[in-house]
Amino acid sequence: MLKLGPHCHESRVIVAPMAGVTDRAFRDRCREYGSFWLVSEMVTSDQRLWNTNKSKTRLAHREENGLSWVQLAGTDPYLIAEAAKENVQLGADIIDINMGCPAKKVCNRAAGSALLRDEALVGQILEAVARAVEVPVTLKIRLGWSKDNINAVAIARLAESAGIKLLTVHGRTRACRFQGEVDYEAIADVKSAISIPVVANGDITNPKKAASVLELTGADAVMIGRAAQGRPWLPAHVDNYLRDNTLTSDPNPAEIFDLLRRHLSALHELYGEYQGVRIARKHIGWTLDWLGLEEIRRQFYRCENVNDQFSLLRQTSQCLLAA
Repeated sequence: MLKLGPHCHESRVIVAPMAGVTDRAFRDRCREYGSFWLVSEMVTSDQRLWNTNKSKTRLAHREENGLSWVQLAGTDPYLIAEAAKENVQLGADIIDINMGCPAKKVCNRAAGSALLRDEALVGQILEAVARAVEVPVTLKIRLGWSKDNINAVAIARLAESAGIKLLTVHGRTRACRFQGEVDYEAIADVKSAISIPVVANGDITNPKKAASVLELTGADAVMIGRAAQGRPWLPAHVDNYLRDNTLTSDPNPAEIFDLLRRHLSALHELYGEYQGVRIARKHIGWTLDWLGLEEIRRQFYRCENVNDQFSLLRQTSQCLLAA
C-alpha cells in the first residue's frame, strides 16, 4: 500500500516521467490495463515558456483520467515554487521535482541531476516547493553526479527534513546515464537512512525483476520507465505479480492491434494530425518493434497521414490473424 497525502492505493508500481513518452495518451493506455500511479512528462518551471503547444498539453491537468502527478524542472527555488502553485491551481494532485534527469540539455542548464552537485540549493528548492503547496511533493534523484560524488543519502535526508513525501532513486549516477549496472545496494542505503517512502528505479524490466529489486532494496515501490515503452500493459502486469505472485500473459496480437488503434486515435486527438502523425511513429513503432515487425515499423514511419497509418495497422492485423 502506497500513501501520498490523501491518495492511497495498493499499487506499488509507478510509471516514470519520460519526456516524449509518458504523455496523456500513453498514460491512458497504461490505465486501461490497471495502472494507478503515473507521473507526467517534465514541465519547465519557467512560466514564460508555457505558451507553446507542448507545454499547454502537459499542463492540462483537469483532463487527466486519474491522479495528476506532474514533474517540474528548474534551478530557481522561487520559480519552481511558483510553478508548483500554478500547477496545483490547474488541477495537479501531486508535484514531483526533477533532480534525476541526465539529459545534456537539462544538465547544461544546471537542472535535473546537475542539481545534485549543490546540496545547499537542493535544500532551498525542496523547502520552497514544500511550503508553497498543500498537495504532496515528491522528488526523483540519482545516486549523485558521478561515482566519485555519490550523495544520495545526504540528499534523501534533506528531502525528508524539507517535507518531501516520497523519494524515487535511480540507482545510477548522472555520469553513468543509462550505462552499467544499477546499484541497488545504494538504493537500500537510502531506504535505511530515512522514514519516508522510497521508490527504486532503474532497469526494472519484468515482474520477477521488480520483486527482486524490492527484496534487495527494501523499497516501498518500484518505478518503471523505458521498459514500458511500447508495452503500456507492463506496469499493471508487474503490479499483479507483486500483489499475488501471478504472472499475467502479454496481450495477444488481436488485443495489441486494438490497443494500437486506440492509441493512434488518442495521439491524433491530443496533437492534431500534423504532429499526431509524427509522434505516433515512435509510439506505435515501439510496439511494432516489440512484436518483431521491423519492416512494418519502417512502413509506418513512411506514412504521411492518419488514414495511411490506420490502413497499415488494419492490413497488418488482418494478415497476422489470418496466418
